[in-house]
Amino acid sequence: MNLFNTKIGLALGGGAAKGIAHIGVLSALEEAQVEISYISGTSVGAIVAALYAFKVDTATMGSLARRLSMSKVTTFKLNKTGFFSTDSLRELMLEYLGEVNIEDAQIPLAIVATDINSGEEVILTRGPVADAVCASAAVPGIYIPVVIDGRTLVDGGLVENVPVGPLRTMGAGVIIASNLSAVNHYSEPSHVVDVMRNAFEIAVSRHTKAQLKDVDLLISMDLSDFSLRDNSERYDELFAIGYDSTLSQLSKVSWYHKTNILLYLWRIVRELAPFKIPALVRRLGPKDPM
Repeated sequence: MNLFNTKIGLALGGGAAKGIAHIGVLSALEEAQVEISYISGTSVGAIVAALYAFKVDTATMGSLARRLSMSKVTTFKLNKTGFFSTDSLRELMLEYLGEVNIEDAQIPLAIVATDINSGEEVILTRGPVADAVCASAAVPGIYIPVVIDGRTLVDGGLVENVPVGPLRTMGAGVIIASNLSAVNHYSEPSHVVDVMRNAFEIAVSRHTKAQLKDVDLLISMDLSDFSLRDNSERYDELFAIGYDSTLSQLSKVSWYHKTNILLYLWRIVRELAPFKIPALVRRLGPKDPM
């Protein structure tokens, strides 16, 4: 590990239609002049991460999100492996980005999916962006899996719903994570899809907490009152939660950004100390407590 690496990686987590909050997070980080060197995403986080990696501005993302609902990014296509295809989502990505590959992104990008046959995490850093995003967002049991390079892929949330792991490998020294599912309470289902999505979120929530314990800055949001299918009419509310949640952490972001020598010293102590750092000291360090 390079203790002097302050390149920032941003992980955007899954959360279906609640992903509007990610746009608020990005807007607040931009306002604070926080430069993102690497970005990763799972499911809806993959959609937002891909757009941002190719320099689609947050205002354009907002215009897109205001007119989107689940029905507009899914295509009913009854199949033995799912009820819907991701064809409409693929067309949307092509409309905004064109036929581009992940490796051509202006900000290095990683998209996370799950191999439904092996259970392995698949980190996509090359190949067509539209296909990768569709694979990452294909909730098993609802969407037909996406085949890439001979592997049958589904939603990356099964293995890493807030994909912080790939960022270290890519070269990030500081990890910021945007988590849309920070509480153990879920929206009231009004549709069979809601029931299945809630079940999926419940299944991934525990391992997500464990994966986030080592991030440097955690932006957690309670979005339990929002729908998993359509929040287009509540765009402003979701945007504000993402924006305000990030603002509440800006002092820490600024601390990383402008006072790097303190970060270096903290990391040296944390990495080399032969004893367990007391809880009080940990709270004073650069991690956001869970």
